[in-house]
Amino acid sequence: MKNSADLAIAEPGTSGWSSLVHVDCHVHELLLRQERQERTTLKLIASENFASSAVLEATGSIFTNKYAQGYLGERDYAGNEIIDELETLAIGRLKSLFGSEHANVQPYSGSPANQAIYRALLSPGDKVMGLSLAEGGHPTHGWAGNFSGSDYQHVPYGLHEQTQQIDYDRLRETARRERPKLIWVGATAYPRVFDYAAMAEIALEAKSYLVADIAHISGLIVAGAHPNPVAHCDVVTSTSHKSIRGPRGGFILSQNEDRYQALYHSTSKYNLARRIDRAVFPQLQGGPHVNIIAALAVALHEAATPSFRTYGHQIVRNAKALAEALLNRGYDLVTGGTDNHMLILDLRDRPLSGKAYAERLAKAGIFANFNMVPGDRRHPALTSGIRLGTPAVTSMGMREGEMVQIAAFIDLVCRKPDDADVHANVRRDVADFCTAFDVPGISDR
Repeated sequence: MKNSADLAIAEPGTSGWSSLVHVDCHVHELLLRQERQERTTLKLIASENFASSAVLEATGSIFTNKYAQGYLGERDYAGNEIIDELETLAIGRLKSLFGSEHANVQPYSGSPANQAIYRALLSPGDKVMGLSLAEGGHPTHGWAGNFSGSDYQHVPYGLHEQTQQIDYDRLRETARRERPKLIWVGATAYPRVFDYAAMAEIALEAKSYLVADIAHISGLIVAGAHPNPVAHCDVVTSTSHKSIRGPRGGFILSQNEDRYQALYHSTSKYNLARRIDRAVFPQLQGGPHVNIIAALAVALHEAATPSFRTYGHQIVRNAKALAEALLNRGYDLVTGGTDNHMLILDLRDRPLSGKAYAERLAKAGIFANFNMVPGDRRHPALTSGIRLGTPAVTSMGMREGEMVQIAAFIDLVCRKPDDADVHANVRRDVADFCTAFDVPGISDR
């Protein structure tokens, strides 16, 4: 049943955790428990994945020890000649994979990358458009509880009431009326493909910067399973640890020149790329995490292989298969299905909250996260939905047939949410089910 050979990336073995057990047995024991959990559970959290052994090795390498504050050839510390080569390598691989003119690999994660864009392009109080958090948007796209909503004017856009997909016509009307200085295209819980060309037209009409947040879908883009926004957007931001299977970090892609610099009467002597770099450092961050840049370079090397392209397309096929299997069992899905790696279960007609169902699924060894659905009347801390994602189970080598079985597991738990015996039985079945598959970064050590 192990069928991951043509999806997995070749990974060298490592010496495991031999040092840790002698230095800190407590942390070592927690690590082993985490390993056991990941070997015997279904990771359906859309923002999680399994990094390869090579990525993990680079993450835990001696690059951790080096302080490299600054940029290539302009470091504040001596001894960074090798680090300059490493960062150049990561930047080159990013630019090649995505077709961008400029790349910055120093952001600590996706949210700091987004914060750098605000610093580079906007002034406090400027208007920013982003998908409403309640309809799938990200907190850094203007949510009131985030700096982006308190320091800037948030102009939300939303979904069509019938299709539950982005309403581009209404978005255009809002942009023409409000004239935001920046429009975000991206989400944290939106299961459909973004129309970057349409968004670019809208941004041009409104004289707005267009920034794509591809944190969830970067791996799908590299694999050719989702459109690439680079040609349509002024800036693109991303994390590096989701569908692209890298370390927990971030990156920014952009063109070199700012096509709106004259329009906004900017007096800056720096082009767009330089403004972004200066926003990351020195405005927001100090020294970059060199070990993460090393691991990102490794992940990008893996992402350039034919097997990764196969993997990315399989993620989408698996998400569609899981969606179809759940629809066949009578469940409702936001937008009625998916085009990418995730799907949102709409449980408004069920007796419990999304959080309650997510907790029961976790007891059965199925990890997902509760999530709001369009028009949700429950509190955001409870919600009426569950977000499911297929990157991690695809990394284990699972395909469409396994998605049907996963849907059956989910159905067993949700149909009897208060039956602890059923949950315990499903937990055992899930553990047995997972033993037939390899876990990248764990099984090969």
